[in-house]
Amino acid sequence: MKLSRKIALVASVGAVGAAAAVLPMASSHAATACAPAWSASSVYVGGNTASQSGHNYTAKWWTQNESPATNSSQWAVWADNGVCGGTTPTTPPTTNPTTNPTTPPPSSGTKMAAAPYLFPGWGNPPAPATVVNATGIKAFTLAFVLASNGCNPAWDGSTGLTGGVHASTITAIRAAGADVVPSIGGWSGNKLGPNCSTPEALAAAYQKVIDTFQLKAIDVDIENTDEFENYVVADRIVDALRIVKQKNPNVKTILTFGTTPTGPNVHGLRLIQQAKAKNANIDVFTQMPFDFNGHADMYASTIGATEGLKNALKTTFGYTDAQAYSRIGISGMNGLSDQQEVTTVETWTRIRDYATSKGLARFAFWGVNRDRGCAGGGVVSECSGIAQADWAFTRVSAGF
Repeated sequence: MKLSRKIALVASVGAVGAAAAVLPMASSHAATACAPAWSASSVYVGGNTASQSGHNYTAKWWTQNESPATNSSQWAVWADNGVCGGTTPTTPPTTNPTTNPTTPPPSSGTKMAAAPYLFPGWGNPPAPATVVNATGIKAFTLAFVLASNGCNPAWDGSTGLTGGVHASTITAIRAAGADVVPSIGGWSGNKLGPNCSTPEALAAAYQKVIDTFQLKAIDVDIENTDEFENYVVADRIVDALRIVKQKNPNVKTILTFGTTPTGPNVHGLRLIQQAKAKNANIDVFTQMPFDFNGHADMYASTIGATEGLKNALKTTFGYTDAQAYSRIGISGMNGLSDQQEVTTVETWTRIRDYATSKGLARFAFWGVNRDRGCAGGGVVSECSGIAQADWAFTRVSAGF
């Protein structure tokens, strides 16, 4: 998103899933009978049962390699059904469960509708109804809220919040039956983080955006040296999001930032640690897995980045795997990235299937303006640079 966003502002598990053995478990019909023994290599989904150390357990959502005996507290993945005994079945039933989570983990990082980025006034933006009707997408991330005349939120930093093309686009999105998440920040432009001098002032700017559009979520896209690598500003953003969450407990707060192919860099790790230290209660940590200096395998890089983020969240917050996944988002770049990496529709489908199977909270890409084919067209604002059908990436994302 870096070069493309900069240009725009100036101008305006596949393989992982296949490797996991799915072992269906049926509920025990006798109160004292033990369900089949839990297996670390098997996949369980909500409602599946297993036994361990003389107790029966029921999975609350998708899980693998999480011992029931040590993961059955109130907010953990397994429910302890009590002591069991008697005959234990030697073979599991033949009915296969679904491989997707049926109930999200009990954390505030609950799954959201896929919301690819849409940038009004740039890259020949499509009519929202056209895309919604063609793909079934239920939400868009609208770019970008910046700063105007100090600490005042404004679309693109110049058009205010109401009366312009962004406001009319929000109206059109909702009229088409979808909803919107505003993206605050981005790679370029005059941003609120550096311009609002205190966390309270920054939170008030965020609150103005929330109130103006009656929002259910906000995405703070923290990039570049002015915010992501400026720790005074980064901490101000985290503090402001804590204030916003305290005042709006039902509004989802999302932090979006760059990554390496193996997970957050030093700035990303510090951001996560500060969110914990400041008790910011961030709902979703979203990484942008692209611009890896031309790294070719975008599926492997995206999975590696996501697994690295999962491990960072587990280490920082003490989450289980499932709880960590439930607070993670992926925000990719369709077609050609700024550094000529290629994400095809088939690759994006595999990434979506991985995200769904792991119970991730958020799924997005940059952007709908580019979701049209133009093989050999390069990195441009109105198409993806590869051969594809119109809205193919959005259609895949709608299946998240």
